[in-house]
Amino acid sequence: MTVIKLMRPQDWAKNLFVLIPVVFWIAARRSETETLPYGEVIALTALTFIAFCLVASAVYCFNDAFDAEKDRTHPVKRRRPVASGAISPAGAMVTGACSALLGLACGWFAGLGVLVVLLIYLFLQILYNGGAKYMVLVDVVVIAMGFVLRAAAGAFAIENQLSIWLLLCVFFLCLYLGFVKRLCDRTSAARESDTDWKSPAGYDSIMELNWLLGVSAVLSVMMYLTYALSAHARELFGIGASGIALLTPLVLIVMHRFYRRASEGLSDSPLQALVSDRMVQIGVFFYFAGVIACLYSPMVRNLLENLLIT
Repeated sequence: MTVIKLMRPQDWAKNLFVLIPVVFWIAARRSETETLPYGEVIALTALTFIAFCLVASAVYCFNDAFDAEKDRTHPVKRRRPVASGAISPAGAMVTGACSALLGLACGWFAGLGVLVVLLIYLFLQILYNGGAKYMVLVDVVVIAMGFVLRAAAGAFAIENQLSIWLLLCVFFLCLYLGFVKRLCDRTSAARESDTDWKSPAGYDSIMELNWLLGVSAVLSVMMYLTYALSAHARELFGIGASGIALLTPLVLIVMHRFYRRASEGLSDSPLQALVSDRMVQIGVFFYFAGVIACLYSPMVRNLLENLLIT
């Protein structure tokens, strides 16, 4: 159980970004431009997802081994297996190495492009642990690029192209969530009187952190709207793309909820907010229900055609 906890399976949900290209592959199939059968797409996407889960878990193992001393001063992170003494740093490194090798093997079977993306991802993590995580903004940029690589790996696996606007939307959204995580760390540490934890990257100014959160949030929404209203989205989804743009208020509600919970110390990560906050869950549910309706419901699509000038 300690090894499983070390690998953080609860964070594997982050690798769902690998599935993004499947949505666009389905749209391409409807226009008879697909090249792979459904079974192969499912198998390759699942293999890519597993590969990223294993490689990401390897990174968690390495991080916990390197950061054990600093984690012991944080009220939440001190419960991690290495920081708490449940597993040795050497044991974490061996677990991480095995997980990385298995992940790279899965990536190789998924395709050369997937393997290359995984290697780039590991290189970014080496940069992160080698010094980037101690630099304001740079640390979160590296993390956000890791999510872009997840989407790219999914695209390589099924030979599907992605819009640059979509990739930028993923990047800025994950940049925002990265800053939310930094705010969570600050708030949870401030609530404890018996800790001397400091932000490794130096997010000591709440005004600066709020500015970074504001900029990344605005850019996230801008990229989302730019993609939804782009010619590429219109070609793939027709009038449904305009319907996706109309779902922006739900995006704003969920993004604000992430920020509010972090600033009030109600979550120690965006993922925890996703699984525990009812408002976030309702917003996400209605957003995805709206996307499905805009893309696949004839009644909704007819309503949009009659309502909107495009």
